[in-house]
Amino acid sequence: MKSSSRWPTIGLVTAWYASNIGVLLLNKYLLSNYGFKYPIFLTMCHMTACSLLSYVAIVWMRLVPLQAIRSRVQFAKIATLSLVFCTSVVSGNVSLRYLPVSFTQAVGATTPFFTAVFAYLMTVKREAWLTYLTLLPVVTGVVIASGGEPSFHLFGFIVCVGATAARALKSVLQGILLSSEGEKLNSMNLLLYMAPMAVVFLLPATLLMEENVVGITIALARNDIKIVWYLLFNSALAYFVNLTNFLVTKSTSALTLQVLGNAKGAVAVVISILIFKNPVSVTGMLGYALTVIGVILYSEAKKRSK
Repeated sequence: MKSSSRWPTIGLVTAWYASNIGVLLLNKYLLSNYGFKYPIFLTMCHMTACSLLSYVAIVWMRLVPLQAIRSRVQFAKIATLSLVFCTSVVSGNVSLRYLPVSFTQAVGATTPFFTAVFAYLMTVKREAWLTYLTLLPVVTGVVIASGGEPSFHLFGFIVCVGATAARALKSVLQGILLSSEGEKLNSMNLLLYMAPMAVVFLLPATLLMEENVVGITIALARNDIKIVWYLLFNSALAYFVNLTNFLVTKSTSALTLQVLGNAKGAVAVVISILIFKNPVSVTGMLGYALTVIGVILYSEAKKRSK
């Protein structure tokens, strides 16, 4: 990489890390430490911000060309992806009420395992045996980390696994549903259409499952106006996670993004432990390290099999 182009890329990666880790830690603070126990409403705030800021970035600022939805079938496919995406984000936020960030990152690192499983079940796509072999340390590491996690919570763990599986399912579905040249959308345009659909899905769920959350939030704001700024800043960060992810991918490559993603998880674990002071065990950290090593080996095996 030339020196002239290195610094903008480093800046983008730094912004991606900061926004990604920032929204994760702020979610944890709001849902666990601050006591704002409304993960569905929080996710709806994120999706509302993504809807508005996506429109500004694409239609007004023209950061990327606008891609139109071409048919009702394509609309239905995007709606399906949006529903799975909602499930993933809401489940991830729910898990943060019960589990420390360090442990949710360990579970989240098993995404390649679920991706491989769904890809096989839905497309009968088989990888090389070495690729499947590298998934063993991925899963084993989480099993070890679970056994050594001082703050382990069964419900939180189940929901966190569900969030990870839904994230992998969305990735596989996106490859299947939007595979034709006429239907492919870049990630920014996909977010432009998915985010408003997510708000439509989340609004009734919020009203039914988190009764009077708007009134409660207003009451909280009267006592502590900081909750408004927390929600606004957190929601804006949720959009910038997607924006910086897109820009980093554009500036580097998918493989580089995988490597950076693995490192980001480790950085998030360290920062969360320093901020929230959650207890950790040597066994838990060894389990997480084994999972990360497995993910790195999986990425390398995938690259060699192509």
